[in-house]
Amino acid sequence: MFDVFGSVKGLLKLDQVCIDNNIFRLHYKATVVILIAFSLLVTSRQYIGDPIDCIVDEIPLNVMDTYCWIYSTFTIPNRLTGIAGKDIAQPGVSSHVDGHDEVKYHKYYQWVCFVLFFQAMLFYIPRYLWKTWEAGRIKMLVLDLNMPVVNDECKDERKKILVDYFVENINRHNFYAIRFFICEVLNFANVLGQIYFMDFFLDGEFSTYGSDVVRFTEMEPEDRGDPMARVFPKVTKCTFHKYGPSGSVQKFDGLCVLPLNIVNEKIYVFLWFWFIILTILTGASLVYRAAVVLMPKVRLYLLRARSRLSEHEEVELISSKCQLGDWFILYQLGKNIDPLIYKEIIYDLFIRLEGKEVV
Repeated sequence: MFDVFGSVKGLLKLDQVCIDNNIFRLHYKATVVILIAFSLLVTSRQYIGDPIDCIVDEIPLNVMDTYCWIYSTFTIPNRLTGIAGKDIAQPGVSSHVDGHDEVKYHKYYQWVCFVLFFQAMLFYIPRYLWKTWEAGRIKMLVLDLNMPVVNDECKDERKKILVDYFVENINRHNFYAIRFFICEVLNFANVLGQIYFMDFFLDGEFSTYGSDVVRFTEMEPEDRGDPMARVFPKVTKCTFHKYGPSGSVQKFDGLCVLPLNIVNEKIYVFLWFWFIILTILTGASLVYRAAVVLMPKVRLYLLRARSRLSEHEEVELISSKCQLGDWFILYQLGKNIDPLIYKEIIYDLFIRLEGKEVV
């Protein structure tokens, strides 16, 4: 198991310079790692065994396994409830009449590993865009001032470079901030879109999958139908047709065991809750971002909290001279620079901006 998850642990390493926020990292770090780990897990036969094993008379088992894996298997939805071994052989597995009983084909479990990997790539796209647009600006401005111990001469020189840059380029950072906000919106659109995508992938079952599983655990055993068995059945049916000795079409009804679905059902229960939580957190972050964009007072309070060692009048003057993009740059720098050095930068910036008319 360590081999499966150890291969993606490199994605969890902390960046030397932070250019985003915790909600952003939940998308491109945590979610990407989860999806790739799950994709690797469902392809690891040493934990699951063969993805399908079918039983049928007169047909070689390896042929039947390959045929049913390629062309999919099916269950009978109105045979999901009942006592296994008495009313039905297995949930969803029972005799049926063609054209009378509904038949549900399960065509998606073969593609789960590919879809999970594809989803991981989609979650990384906003991060890729932001890294491209950001182009290392924060790292360039930090200039190793994130270290608590810096040579005084070197520190003074780097502080001067940073303050000079900020004063000379004040009110020119709005487009930089807007591009980050666009990536935050893309994160929200992506997670919403992926919920609808998974619902489409699972034939409309994903949107209520997690809530159905919770409801199932609270029902009486004789009344409840397992939603996990409905979406990811462990035992299914498969029909094989071939020509007989006289040229007539013969029908062979097989029973297939799908051990892979034991893992798939748990994966999608987890993903249902994870995506719901991620959607709520990302939506809340967009509300916070809207307040930051529309309310200068909020930006002032946040900058005060970030530069808590500085005097309030220094922060207030700087905030009054700054536009949205300038505030964003300062706030990002505050995440990366040592607090004591950041206090000195705020003071130097206050001195430079005091009495200076900013257009």
